Amino acid sequence: MSTLSNEERQALCDMFERLLRDRASLESLRSVVAQPEKYDRSVWKELAELGLLSLMINEESDGIGGDAQDLQAIMEIAGRVLFPSPFLSTAVFAVELLQACKNDQLKQECLSDIAAGETIFAVSKGSSTGSWLDETKLSASKSSDTWSLNGVASYVVDAPRADEILVCANTSSGLRMFCVSASDADVQILETDDPSICLGNVSFEGVHAEILDDLDEAAIAHALNTTLVGFAAHQAGATHAIFEQTVEYLKTRYQFGRPIGSYQALKHMAADLLIEVESAITVSREAAAALANGKPNAAQLVSLAAFACADSFRDVSAAAIQLHGGIAYTMEHDAHLFWRHARAGQWLFGTSDQFREQYLQTWEDAA
Repeated sequence: MSTLSNEERQALCDMFERLLRDRASLESLRSVVAQPEKYDRSVWKELAELGLLSLMINEESDGIGGDAQDLQAIMEIAGRVLFPSPFLSTAVFAVELLQACKNDQLKQECLSDIAAGETIFAVSKGSSTGSWLDETKLSASKSSDTWSLNGVASYVVDAPRADEILVCANTSSGLRMFCVSASDADVQILETDDPSICLGNVSFEGVHAEILDDLDEAAIAHALNTTLVGFAAHQAGATHAIFEQTVEYLKTRYQFGRPIGSYQALKHMAADLLIEVESAITVSREAAAALANGKPNAAQLVSLAAFACADSFRDVSAAAIQLHGGIAYTMEHDAHLFWRHARAGQWLFGTSDQFREQYLQTWEDAA
């Protein structure tokens, strides 16, 4: 349960929105993602100074103590400008995992570094596809009191810019999570269709790792669900933004002496797109509320949000290019950036088909 009131959450969102408007608008996106790290370190430091990197850190660890609803509100704003940063990996996924483990010293050191903006984390299932719904390909073995990792983790989000990597590996007692220094692993940077997404393959060959004590598969699943809520909110915010931009274009682009938005066929298209936008925002917020309040159907709603928001973003951004015409096919136009982001984002944590199958399975299990 969040420690923030509705008024405090709104104030936090207003502060974040002002920061993005002044320091990380869409106009600055192309220059930022052209940098090797694909994000602005100075903006990252400002997030730390404003306390936003502490959003999901518990109060006893000197954090804000936010929950999934607070995260959803922040990420919806971030999605409107396709804000490029390792926020989800570091300030959400890694934080949730670290707080659930029993390594007190590691936990406090890492959470403190995250809050200060000094350490970037990547988190991986260790699968060959990058999906969290596929099997882990890494193995961990213990010699005396030391753990070592072997294998390759593919398509790891934020791996090329990470200082530390949290990764799942198979052990004799089941799936466990380990912490590894990124400097000890071999990280291969991957080219991406969307320049704002940072991906890498990570190879481990007898790499020293620290196991996160008492972090079982249930805790890992909860951390993943929280991250999926944040990512769905990001996609919902992006869907809303490109829709608004497209509607504005329909109002101002004239053809045969009248705005093209006045033609009935385009009105119908816009109406259909509005349904997609509202659906994405609604399911994103419902999943966040269910997860924050510990509802029994929380995991089901998270799966629904994971595929529904991804699909809505894909469909609306594709229609935006069509409605803008030839100009939107160029990289110089914002619609093209949204389209690429929508396409690339459908594969980051799992495909829409995988989450749809997971969602349907929950209904079958309940029957």
